[in-house]
Amino acid sequence: MKKKVSVIIPTRNEAGYIAGTLESVLAQDYPSEFVEIIVADGESDDDTRKVVEELMVDHPNVKLIPNPERIVPYALNYAISAAKGELIVRMDSHSNYPKNYITRLVEEMDRLKSDNVGGVCITLPANEGLIPTGIALAISHPLGIGDSSFRIGSGKIKEVDTVPFGCFRRSLFDEIGLFDTDLIRNQDDEFNGRIVKNGGKIHLIPDVQIKYFARANLRSLSKMFYQYGLFKPLVNQKLGAPATSRQFVPPLFVLYLFSALSLPFLPMYLTLIWSLLLGLYFLLCFFVGFRLALSQKRPALVFILPLLFPIIHISYGWGYLKGFVMVFLLGKKPGSRNFAPSR
Repeated sequence: MKKKVSVIIPTRNEAGYIAGTLESVLAQDYPSEFVEIIVADGESDDDTRKVVEELMVDHPNVKLIPNPERIVPYALNYAISAAKGELIVRMDSHSNYPKNYITRLVEEMDRLKSDNVGGVCITLPANEGLIPTGIALAISHPLGIGDSSFRIGSGKIKEVDTVPFGCFRRSLFDEIGLFDTDLIRNQDDEFNGRIVKNGGKIHLIPDVQIKYFARANLRSLSKMFYQYGLFKPLVNQKLGAPATSRQFVPPLFVLYLFSALSLPFLPMYLTLIWSLLLGLYFLLCFFVGFRLALSQKRPALVFILPLLFPIIHISYGWGYLKGFVMVFLLGKKPGSRNFAPSR
């Protein structure tokens, strides 16, 4: 007997993407009579709701529910509360999914006795422009994103600390709670950390590949990574420990840049060493950017890519340092209800 699956999709102002996402969900090879699709809309002021409502006419298993708080964790929790499935599959409205997405996750969850299984993100540019293409390449490369397996891929199924979106047993939320509504960003990291902290297991299924559309411009890229960094210390506080060590690299890099203020008071040889190390960093950014540009046969990308890596690192690092001060020194929680869109 097939298990009933509830697909939950938080969204806000995604009129350009939500139709493609829903069409890829509706095209799943998992029997449709065992799938319900719940879209939690955060008071979109574009045509997102209209697009969903039009699809609902021919697909009664698609449901639209409101998310008045307009941020992701509330959307997820409302959708989970409304869900009737034995399994919850979280999806993102900026992505398209392979036809066997639900089938493969359900199969591997049962086989591995896992608490959360997810696939690999294949990051695509928002459009064919140089900057969107460069952004998609940068956030798929280890220099831009570190050793995150769901971003850079894996040759085998393996246990990991986090996966994108994910497939969960409905009963898991009764056991360890819902998504933390303090976390406008990084609520997945905290929830996955809670799974591991409670003795659960998370597995990456590399043959399950999600097409994720990256940010389209430098401002949105910088804002996204700044927010990821800003909320990471709060995740660490809630879990009682950092989930990974790679999160510390960007804030240490930003502190290194700030240390330039002390250079006038230090011996010349220390200034030279400081400058040499920074020069090596930018040389690495240029070398990686050059190779990626050649791989895409778009030489003009060499003028874009070497700048994107520092933008990612500095944005995340600055956000992390600010979040650390707020959480651990001032005892405050970053963000507010209107801080970020519901995605």
